[in-house]
Amino acid sequence: MSSDAAQPGAGAAIDFSAMARKYAEEREKRLRPDGRDQYRPLGAMGESFARDPHADPRFSRAPVHREAEVLIIGGGFAGLLGAANLRKAGVGDIVMVDRAADFGGTWYWNRYPGVRCDVEAYVYLPLLEETGFMPSEKYAKGTEILDQCQRIARHFGLYKDALFQTGVASLDWDEAASRWIARTDRDDVIAARFVLSCTGLFNCPKLPEIPGIETFAGHCFHTSRWDYEYTGGNADGEMTGLAGQRVGLIGTGSTGIQCVPPLAESAEHLFVFQRTPSSIDVRGNRPTDPAWAAALKPGWQRERVWNFTKWTSGVLEGEDMVDDSWTAILREAASITGGRSGAADPAAMQQAEILRMQEVRDRIASVVKDPATAEALKPYYNYFCKRPGFCDYYLEVFNHRDVTLVDTRGKGVERITPRGVVVAGKEYELDCLIFATGFDFMAEYGRESGMKITGRNGLALDQHWSRGARTLYGVQTHGFPNFFLMRLVQAGVSINYMHTADTQTSYIARVIAACREKGKASVELSEAAENGWVDQVLAGSAARRAFQQTCTPSYANREGRAEASLELNTGYGGSGLGYLHMLEAAGADGRFPDLVFS
Repeated sequence: MSSDAAQPGAGAAIDFSAMARKYAEEREKRLRPDGRDQYRPLGAMGESFARDPHADPRFSRAPVHREAEVLIIGGGFAGLLGAANLRKAGVGDIVMVDRAADFGGTWYWNRYPGVRCDVEAYVYLPLLEETGFMPSEKYAKGTEILDQCQRIARHFGLYKDALFQTGVASLDWDEAASRWIARTDRDDVIAARFVLSCTGLFNCPKLPEIPGIETFAGHCFHTSRWDYEYTGGNADGEMTGLAGQRVGLIGTGSTGIQCVPPLAESAEHLFVFQRTPSSIDVRGNRPTDPAWAAALKPGWQRERVWNFTKWTSGVLEGEDMVDDSWTAILREAASITGGRSGAADPAAMQQAEILRMQEVRDRIASVVKDPATAEALKPYYNYFCKRPGFCDYYLEVFNHRDVTLVDTRGKGVERITPRGVVVAGKEYELDCLIFATGFDFMAEYGRESGMKITGRNGLALDQHWSRGARTLYGVQTHGFPNFFLMRLVQAGVSINYMHTADTQTSYIARVIAACREKGKASVELSEAAENGWVDQVLAGSAARRAFQQTCTPSYANREGRAEASLELNTGYGGSGLGYLHMLEAAGADGRFPDLVFS
């Protein structure tokens, strides 16, 4: 097939070679020598900027000193799934610790107006059958997702031994006792036989290193710390506090896309500062059909979850149960290869991505009335270079007279002044400035978790991982017995993270159950197995890592700068579906050849 050939149904012919050159040019505009260093943590702006707006600042309690069978660090979905699978395996003594004031993880912190999940709720929200809950819509609101987190915690009796507004500062392995000694910032000391670290994929919010950021005299905050005391309203909008206000938003990723429409409804004028436009796909949300829900048979959610993962992995078998924008691109790839899975053919997949992005750009041109604004909103990069956005209202906002898109042409904001934001020498005066600038992702574990961890023979985890993570399946590391992690680093990448998290925690529960049944004190990953997995990850992920370095800068490729110290912090090289099958099989027969029980 010629690289310049038009595809059936694609409309006007696309010159794929020319489009690839356009993508490269747009990428070059956005490359910066400082890479990830262009961001700073929230705390750099002061303790009040990073404070939890949902917690009681007067909260206090006496230090806790106790033993536990399992300590779970993190109360988001990964921690909740870990606790649920351990409960099913017969583990009753579980202590959960979280910096937040309740369960919820990402969905505790992210309560900005318009927040929703972009994966269908029937496959994303876990344990629906166990908890007897049915989402009200195909794509659930953040408030409903947070409610499900708390419902799971109640269902499995997790509140009783939970320690909130508490951070684990250190973990030290006590060889003689075969226990982890956890010390917290509230002077707690917990001696736990097993530790499961679920500190989250998006738990370190970041701010841009823009000159003058600390001089802004108006009100400002990060979307993960939304200040409803200032804006008024709630996650559905109705922010009466922004009446008469000139509001600026920096960041047009998934969060920015969702909060722009309610901000536009409430502010006198909204300025959206854009460095890189996002791909905006149709969400197609709709209420849950009661008749459909009533007709579901036991086991329906597991079947639907696997169906979605198969389709988004390129295995186009049977009915597409979810049938949304996520699965559509795989159908398009298959059409290029004559019905075969496009995921197995990189050239076909790239053409499918270009065709999909052309559809995105055509939709922008048809919705946004001002040609210059429409052109600025068009993304020029491969579809999966950045996480696609989904919103049925975002583009229409830019037809309003009280909304201004300030396109920085890939350069970002020039500087911030006491009065506002400067782009290309022009100052935009603002009363309120909001940062939708995201989180660290798959970076240094110590920085993300905030913990110092010392394993067997005094080995520090930061030292063991000085050139990146070393694991088996992404969940265990040599020299750190009875210690498990929940991350995407060296793990399978799936569009539906809940499927990955459930499969990982099921494996962890099997390992812990085997250790208890064997009457052993500890279980540890062998060095040979760790080395083998790392080699497998590096070899298998080479093509993906090379692809990411051709992408426009984003958190997914460390802002376009390859860092030797994080070379190993990549996903499993094979398919996400293959990873899940592998992990489901691991230890299913009771044997764990890669582990040492002592």
